[in-house]
Amino acid sequence: MSSLYTRSKEFTRNRKSQSDSPPSSPSPIAKTLRHERLSRLESAGTSPTTNDSYSDRASSRSSAYTRRENRLASLSSRTEEETNRDYKKLYEDALSENQKLKSKLQEAQLELADIKSKLEKAAQQKQEKTSDRSSMLEMEKRGKRALERRLSEMEEEMKVLTELKSDNQRLKDENGALIRVISKLSK
Repeated sequence: MSSLYTRSKEFTRNRKSQSDSPPSSPSPIAKTLRHERLSRLESAGTSPTTNDSYSDRASSRSSAYTRRENRLASLSSRTEEETNRDYKKLYEDALSENQKLKSKLQEAQLELADIKSKLEKAAQQKQEKTSDRSSMLEMEKRGKRALERRLSEMEEEMKVLTELKSDNQRLKDENGALIRVISKLSK
């Protein structure tokens, strides 16, 4: 209820503001419409007591109706032609747009195929590198194991050598002791 009140209040405000504003010059369309109304009023303004007969007024009405019907028919035929043209134009526009989109799609598919092939090549190269690396790592591991075995063998040999040296030293000491004992006995 309050919304109705505010609307009517605004409407009266708008009316007051329009009536308060200074008159502006009417547009050319408004002038022609006013002129047509005035001419209709002047032609309709004649009283029935004048020389115009009832049949003249009826014929003028029927001619006005026929003119109106002709005008409406021409407008409807124009709109039909325009809509037909519009549909044809829209169809042609849509067809051209579809062709453009198809060409873009084909380009995108070609680009996608190219990128896929590049990715596959890169993956193969990476796999080859990893296989090369893995083979290199295997060879390095084998070499490392061989070196470790060789090192352990050398350590064993070193132990044997130290034992032999200690045995040799012990034998030298025994030999020296025996020589002294023999020399004491021979004197």
